[in-house]
Parts: sequence; C-alpha cells; structure tokens
Amino acid sequence: MSTSERPVILRNLRNYLTFLKDYGFSGIPSDSDIVLKLQPNTNKATLSTSNNEGPTKMKATKSITKKINISIEKVREALGDCNRCDLHKNRKTIVFGSGNPHAELVFVGEAPGADEDEQGFPFVGRAGKKLTEIIEKGMNLDREKDTYICNIVKCRPPSNRDPKSNEIESCNPFLIKQLQAIKPKAIVALGKPAASTLLGRTVPIMKERGNWYQYEGIPLMLTLHPAYLLRAYTLENRRNVMSDMHKVLAKLKE
Repeated sequence: MSTSERPVILRNLRNYLTFLKDYGFSGIPSDSDIVLKLQPNTNKATLSTSNNEGPTKMKATKSITKKINISIEKVREALGDCNRCDLHKNRKTIVFGSGNPHAELVFVGEAPGADEDEQGFPFVGRAGKKLTEIIEKGMNLDREKDTYICNIVKCRPPSNRDPKSNEIESCNPFLIKQLQAIKPKAIVALGKPAASTLLGRTVPIMKERGNWYQYEGIPLMLTLHPAYLLRAYTLENRRNVMSDMHKVLAKLKE
C-alpha cells in the first residue's frame, strides 16, 4: 500500500464500519455470508468508447464491498434521522429516493433542491420535470414504475451549492446500499458530481458523457444533468442527452 492510498482506504473503511454499526454489527463477521473485498476506490470502472468497440480497463483504487442481500426499506431504516454531516442542520426533509425499488434503471443525481427539500422526493422541481419529460416522452418509460431516482447526498446543501467531499463521503455508504438493494440493469449518472462519485475520480462530464462505464459490474452511462440542460438549452445538448438515453434503452433490451 502506498502512502497516498492509505487515507482513501481508511476513509472508506471508516464510513463502511459506521454503516455496519448502524445495522447493529459489533464486529466483522467471518462466515461465508459476509465478504470484505478490497476493490478499486468505491467501484470498479471500465470505459467503452461511444462506438462500442469494447471496454478499456482503467486504473482502480481501493474500496470495501459487503456482499449481502438487503432491501431499500432496510437501507432507509439504517439512514434514520441522519446527522452524520452538517447538511442535517438546515434541511427540512431527508430526500432518500423514489420510484420502483425493483427497477432495471436507476438515475443518480447530485443533491436535493428547495422543492425536493419541501416535498421529500428527488427531482420534483424544474429539473425534475425535465427529467420526467426525458423519461416519459423521450424514452417512453413510466417514471414511477420503470425507474428509481436518488441523489449522492440526501439533504439539501445551503443555497443549492455543490455537496462537499465530506458530505458525499458520509452519504456514500447509503448510496452504495441503495444500488446493491435495487440491482438495476443500468445506472445513469446525471451530471459531474454524480459521475465523479460513482467513478471515484473527477469526471469532465462534457468530454465523457455518452460513454459506458461500469459501477460494481453494472453498466453506467454518464449524461448531462437536467438542470444544466435547462440552463444551456441548445439543440446540441438536447440531442446529446437523447442520444445517451437511446443507448440506455438499447442496453436495457439486451
């Protein structure tokens, strides 16, 4: 282990042990039902070029994965009335997620906004209406029946600022468990913060959107956030997003 890797491993280990404690574990089980596995960062990432010529393996950093079946309800129960970071001080509501917990497709965004904080559901404001339009009109899917939607952090950052790294780290164990509980066929990362969190590195979203990656063996598509699409509502951006979603639809049919 290099000196530079140690803080990342210890941080991920601390977060994961906190998650285990919330579930009532007082030690690390050693039977076959629980496996602690060192893997790159919080996931393994591979990139397929947009012309689908095949995956190119990327360098991986460390993470810890516990292989255990769990339900969305149990993950929400473990989250509780969370005060693990400072975001709880100003929130009105925890915005955990919504949709079908058995969906084949999961959308992961950045953080709740003012409307989401009021209502307790993700993507219900202007950006949420645009996402619903993309799902229902552009993809011909039912948002509630065919998808599950969540964010990398569950509480609204003040003034809708980007989540800080420690806030993302505090929420990340629950995002991991959400995705493990749902076991989707594909994940869509909406915007740079979500893409960077799922891939464990800073992602230049304009450059890398439209490409397939993997998150813990699940195909991961990067695309633009609906809020950005509203700010820069150009024909090119709209075409790019729909191109990305058509690739997702094709993946779901495989």
